[in-house]
Amino acid sequence: MPATRASPATILRDTCGLQAQLLTAAALGMRARSPGLRLYEVDRALSEERSIVRSWLMRGTLHLVAAEDLRWLLAVLGPVFAGGNQRRHAQLGLTADIKARGVEAIRQILSRSGPLTRFEIVDHLRRHGLILDPGTQAPIHLMAFAAQKGVLCLAADRASAEPTYALLDDWIDPSVSREPGDPLAELALRYFAAFGPATLEDLVTWSGLPAARARAALTSAQPALTEVRIGGRPAYLPKARGRSQPAPEPRPIVRLLPAFDTYLLGYRSRDLAVPRALQKRVQRGGGWLHPAAVVNGRAVAAWSLKKSGKTGQLQVEAIEPLSAAVRKGIKTEIDDIGRFLDLELTPVYR
Repeated sequence: MPATRASPATILRDTCGLQAQLLTAAALGMRARSPGLRLYEVDRALSEERSIVRSWLMRGTLHLVAAEDLRWLLAVLGPVFAGGNQRRHAQLGLTADIKARGVEAIRQILSRSGPLTRFEIVDHLRRHGLILDPGTQAPIHLMAFAAQKGVLCLAADRASAEPTYALLDDWIDPSVSREPGDPLAELALRYFAAFGPATLEDLVTWSGLPAARARAALTSAQPALTEVRIGGRPAYLPKARGRSQPAPEPRPIVRLLPAFDTYLLGYRSRDLAVPRALQKRVQRGGGWLHPAAVVNGRAVAAWSLKKSGKTGQLQVEAIEPLSAAVRKGIKTEIDDIGRFLDLELTPVYR
């Protein structure tokens, strides 16, 4: 997984987005894919240039994507997830009428006063006769529903790190949008370019699309793809990449991938990327996917960061002895994470 210097927007175009319920984790994911990238560049792209943006997309979860890609991604994915979660919405008291009224009220509120935090929006909704308990998940589910309808997106965080929300058309100028001729095919092409060789089932897992829609996406994209076999099953990658063979690297390529990294979320099975002995350490329950050290595309350790002020320890929990070359690569990555986060980090092996 070699990386070359790239802007945040380019990284997100190439990966078709990074999961971003933890914004720091998404930023660290960009660091792993662009040598020398600095955190302020990510912040600037998100808050000032607005060349990247957060919204609810693949799998119905928060993702960070290139701003030019957001609208066509919403065109493909928005209806799927806006129409889902009916049972959970009913449990939260979000009836179809309340959601419709809520989205229209949010549109009016943000057009006058945005960007606003979730709790500020809840206060404004109360004045519109819509009472949502801020102690439940009802407000965030309504925010996600409005985002999937193309009404809002996440804007800049407050100084307190509290996210804010703005009207999509206010935050991201419609003129920046890239509109592919066939958005469904484009989704498949982007996926297989970033993750191929991969299977149809992997595309379903990564995107959250129903199997029939994913199959239609694959069919539309297939003229630009090469079919290969993995374990006797068909898998796909872009034709151009199928013709070229990368030169072997003289030393192991080591990356410290953050929590929820898309590389580990992009396939139905993680067996090729994460050894069985490590899987329970990387995915320990509660819906969390923990950080992993990856060598030549294969995870060899879990890692965690414990910081205090401007210093910290980066703890590496390996499943087998690590070679000197891998340890050197891990140390280089730890130093780079320290540079990126402006921390003095000490490696600790467990």
